[in-house]
Amino acid sequence: MRYAYSVTSALLVGGAAISLATGYPAGAQVAQNDDSQMARVVPRAGAPESFADLTAQLQPAVVNISTRQRIEVSGNNGNPFAGTPFEGLFNRRGGQQREPQYREGQSLGSGFVISADGYVVTNNHVVSPNGRGTVEEITVTMPDGTEYNAELVGTDAQSDLAVLKISRREPFPFVEFGDSTQSRPGDWVIAIGNPFGLGGTVTSGIVSAVYRNTGQGGAYDRYIQTDTAINRGNSGGPLFDMQGNVIGINNAIFSPSGGSVGIGFAIPAEIAAPIVQKLRDGVEIERGYLGVSIQPVDDDLADSLGIPQNRGEFIQGVQPGEAAEQAGIRPGDIVTKIDGQEVTPDQTLSFLVANIAPGTTIPVELVRDGETRRVTLTVGKRPSEEELRQQQQFNPDIEDEDPMEPGENAVIEERLGLQVLPLTAQIARQLGAGADTQGLVVARVDPNSDAARKRLQRGDIILTANYRQVRSLDDLESIIRTAESEDREAVLLRVQRRGQPAAYVAVRLR
Repeated sequence: MRYAYSVTSALLVGGAAISLATGYPAGAQVAQNDDSQMARVVPRAGAPESFADLTAQLQPAVVNISTRQRIEVSGNNGNPFAGTPFEGLFNRRGGQQREPQYREGQSLGSGFVISADGYVVTNNHVVSPNGRGTVEEITVTMPDGTEYNAELVGTDAQSDLAVLKISRREPFPFVEFGDSTQSRPGDWVIAIGNPFGLGGTVTSGIVSAVYRNTGQGGAYDRYIQTDTAINRGNSGGPLFDMQGNVIGINNAIFSPSGGSVGIGFAIPAEIAAPIVQKLRDGVEIERGYLGVSIQPVDDDLADSLGIPQNRGEFIQGVQPGEAAEQAGIRPGDIVTKIDGQEVTPDQTLSFLVANIAPGTTIPVELVRDGETRRVTLTVGKRPSEEELRQQQQFNPDIEDEDPMEPGENAVIEERLGLQVLPLTAQIARQLGAGADTQGLVVARVDPNSDAARKRLQRGDIILTANYRQVRSLDDLESIIRTAESEDREAVLLRVQRRGQPAAYVAVRLR
């Protein structure tokens, strides 16, 4: 679980969920013809006398979710000679490199059944690997204690949603998504989930705010805020309205202490429901993309530009070759409208663009040098989270002199003293490489490594290793392991640097 300070929110391994209105009565339902089994509970106006009847109807559809993970342990873990010239002696046995060490990890969360045939909704971070690990088993536990092995149907990291499937002969009780657009501050809501592993826990509160932007950025930084108690283990669980509909999926809190302080965040049903349906159907989720880095127009920025505050977003940078650059948008522009919709703190540029189909041509209104301008833009396709992370992680114009932190591949880092990334089309353009160039790009170099002594540097492209092409981190790791098994003490890299012909460099293994 990540804890949030300032405008940062903490993911809950456990949470609340939503339901999709399909015409059935609200509440946990069983697919059958006996209407008396599916009576709607509608509390009288004002503060409810009790949530007990509504809870009894909904609770059968809320589940606990646990995962068993296999996590790779760093090669230096437990090595008393780590960081010394004798480190390699400890890591080798009989001249052979030791096999990677693993430990077992677990995660706990919540979820809810959305169909009689056993589709379950939860958060992506509940069922995703923790660090360098793989999820080996997902277990869904019903309120009566019955356990089911779950199949992972689909995940979407950008919206933090996942869909599982469990099976049995009898129909499952289920709940439905409601209309979160009708939620208002002050409305009563309840959450049912698995906080701290305490399954079947019910908490109540109100909607504190709708369309809350936490300032983290991204396409889905848009939440229902609630003071309902949400803690670790609630992630993926449902936030219900008083008609028994899921209007949000709880997945984050604002907390300096790690516990609930009355500020929880839920993914609105209006966002989650269509994504969940696509995951169920196996449909690829495509989102719009401009290729810009942005910041809100705060008071100081608005005063400096002479424009109203809380209107539009400021363009800090433009990605080469992406939709914004092709349309003539420049750093320093303020985008005020996208396809006729105002850009505001509640309707951010990222959110509006992400919900436009790639390939759509739209009008964009912006302010440049105090004048309002209009351009026409064809929306691009948003890269995956991994591609975006790599773009943010790598900037060839920045000299990185900080100590090298652990990255994605311990073998490459420990043996070559390099952190490398797959060479994407965008990074290739930044480095002036051809579109058909394949390889790995150097992101960081350990100053104490032989690679640093051989003058390898950030932005170098590794084309081959020991004459074998490298397209992924796994390719390079495999070559290193092969070299070690053959008792070789160096790897021959073919390296391309901007403006220079490719050259071979032999880098000693550590």
